[in-house]
Amino acid sequence: MNLTIMRTKTKIIGYWITTAVLAVELFSSAVLELTHSWGTLETVTMLGYPVYLLTILGLWKVLGATAILLPGFPRLKEWAYAGIFFNMTGAAASYAFVQDFGIYASNLIVPLFFAGLAIASWALRPQSRTLGQIRMSDLWSPATPEDKC
Repeated sequence: MNLTIMRTKTKIIGYWITTAVLAVELFSSAVLELTHSWGTLETVTMLGYPVYLLTILGLWKVLGATAILLPGFPRLKEWAYAGIFFNMTGAAASYAFVQDFGIYASNLIVPLFFAGLAIASWALRPQSRTLGQIRMSDLWSPATPEDKC
């Protein structure tokens, strides 16, 4: 088998594994947050957040997981990945700020693991799920007279 084809298949498999694991985590935690299930109510209160934040986070997690799974909508996917990253790093930071590190620092490691998984899923996306190529000339082109207005 051609090395290029092998790398492409490996990248696609890696993308779907990371995306599936991430989506399962998002959907399952969203259900727990939307239903105020065991642990979520106590956690949000202990972290000092209002209880209604669980509903907001749960809803956004369902929407974010759906966005990264559905075909098309590349700009929406970019926003979903950013939101997932912010959510996971924010969770780790929240635990760190109240000095609740968990057993073996699990309250920091687990959300940061999922933040890393979001980065991996984003980086492994097939071309059909991206906004397209960004050319450096698009980023660093000299200003035109119209840009000065």
